[in-house]
Amino acid sequence: MRFVIVTGMSGAGKTTALKMLEDMGYFCVDNLPIPLLPRFVEMFSEPEEEVKKVALGIDVRGGQDFSGLKDVLEDMDAKKNEYEILFLDASDDVLIKRYKETRRQHPLSGSGRVDTGIAKEREKIMFLKMKATYILDTSKMLTRELKLELEKIFVKGQSFCNLYITVMSFGFKYGIPQDSDLVFDVRFLPNPYYIESLREKTGNDAEVQDYVMENEKTQVFLEKLKDMVDFLIPNYILEGKNQLVISIGCTGGKHRSVTLANALYRILEQKENYGVRIEHRDIGKDAITKRKE
Repeated sequence: MRFVIVTGMSGAGKTTALKMLEDMGYFCVDNLPIPLLPRFVEMFSEPEEEVKKVALGIDVRGGQDFSGLKDVLEDMDAKKNEYEILFLDASDDVLIKRYKETRRQHPLSGSGRVDTGIAKEREKIMFLKMKATYILDTSKMLTRELKLELEKIFVKGQSFCNLYITVMSFGFKYGIPQDSDLVFDVRFLPNPYYIESLREKTGNDAEVQDYVMENEKTQVFLEKLKDMVDFLIPNYILEGKNQLVISIGCTGGKHRSVTLANALYRILEQKENYGVRIEHRDIGKDAITKRKE
């Protein structure tokens, strides 16, 4: 039997993940009282049991005694009961925003502030994150991207390193993305903006891509960038980092940065042991600015 405990921060997407696992053929139970967990595991471990894939959602709702959960997991380890822990996380800013959008109350905030509840929850469930088999940071994930990551792990059985990479293009005139881990400036490359036939196009258009990529400096830069990222990623994984934002900027975030971000994304998406997404933050802002003028 494959037994998965789905847990993590409230608002990080646990309920959504359980629904996705159910669609993948898992028998899913949400918010089972912790004292019932040993019997639950025993019941589904019977050799004649037909259910072979089980996902159990556990979180801080209902005031569950997480010190009791720690004891239960230690007992399961001693009995060599096999299980995996999927821990869903997100940054505090994103969690607060999600709670404000849904107008829901955090289960540990009471009548107080949401950020206070989030801080209490992080402290309560930190031991689960430390034991987690897989950690998914959903701060920047779309629903379909979460589904792809779960399919990689629980359907395709691909190796997984708890790292999710966002490759982002941006324009320096709109500011450097605050959540960037690595920032690269490609303003030294020839600017398609000054080619009239390319000005209104973007780095998603073949004509702009050809113009940028045919430059020898672009090829040298991309090769060196690939070498650097290939070196850094395994070391970030060893450090325990689970979210990496690589930002590539040009003046307006429309031509050169988009082209190079797309090129790096195509390189990284060939890897199977971590997730990667592409985001073009400022690709349409020039057009918006012109309309306002």
